[in-house]
Amino acid sequence: MRPATFRRLLNFWPPFLFNSIRVLELDEDWSRARVVLRLRPWNRNYVRSQFGGNLFAMTDPFWMLLAMHRLGSDYYVWDKAAAIDFVSPGREDVYASFHLTDAMAEELRTAAAAGDKVLRWFETEVTTATGDVVARVRKQLYVRLKPRARTP
Repeated sequence: MRPATFRRLLNFWPPFLFNSIRVLELDEDWSRARVVLRLRPWNRNYVRSQFGGNLFAMTDPFWMLLAMHRLGSDYYVWDKAAAIDFVSPGREDVYASFHLTDAMAEELRTAAAAGDKVLRWFETEVTTATGDVVARVRKQLYVRLKPRARTP
């Protein structure tokens, strides 16, 4: 599926649609994604800031999706672990950007070449439009070359 089509579908995915999360950009080569979480009356918490679950949800699938598409169908790619550090209240729309560089993708391919499992952490900052950090999210991916693609 083309990234532009996938981006549109993600924007209608209920966990994103009903929580005011929008995928703004998804590069044609699956190297970058940019997401916004709009602050709305139905997605803020008791103290009128961004609900922490939505801050995490806006970042949840992207490292895995980018890695899956950059590495190709010869690899298993799964989320393994995650952590979020709430830095300051998000009292406005917030943004997250993801960039899986060529070097990162090649590092994963090289580490998984023998069929070993690879665990790698990726970090994302959730920020306001002016760059103030609201949260830091860490995601650990599991990557492994599928048996059919391994050389004996």
